[in-house]
Amino acid sequence: MPPSSAPSLRDLALLRSARDRMDREYARPLDVEALARGVHMSAGHFSRQFRRAYGESPYQYLMTRRIERAMALLRRGDLSVTEVCFAVGFSSLGTFSTRFAELVGVPPSMYREQGADPFEGMLPCIAKHVARPVRNREAPPGPVPVP
Repeated sequence: MPPSSAPSLRDLALLRSARDRMDREYARPLDVEALARGVHMSAGHFSRQFRRAYGESPYQYLMTRRIERAMALLRRGDLSVTEVCFAVGFSSLGTFSTRFAELVGVPPSMYREQGADPFEGMLPCIAKHVARPVRNREAPPGPVPVP
């Protein structure tokens, strides 16, 4: 990336605060315009700089956070798929199921049925890396591999 297109240090600090907000408030209604306003940037500039800094759009980042949290709630097993859907900030069960299947490779109901935590006993930092959803329909079809 040419130096002129790289985010400035000031922009990087602002982008990090927006990313931290997405991490904290993933279950709340967030959109690019609101996130950009929160860091005093236009939506277009914010989106371009976020992608340059983190390699994905703000929307993709937020969806990944929501799906990661949904995976943890589904592994716990005490909530229905619908309850998980709304708990992580989706307003439509259909959208949730579609995005979940795209990123994880199986529908949320199948993921929930698999039950026990396959990451039990694993260091949390390693489990988070291994369990991170895959973007861009790269998830392999079929059951989630158990380490």
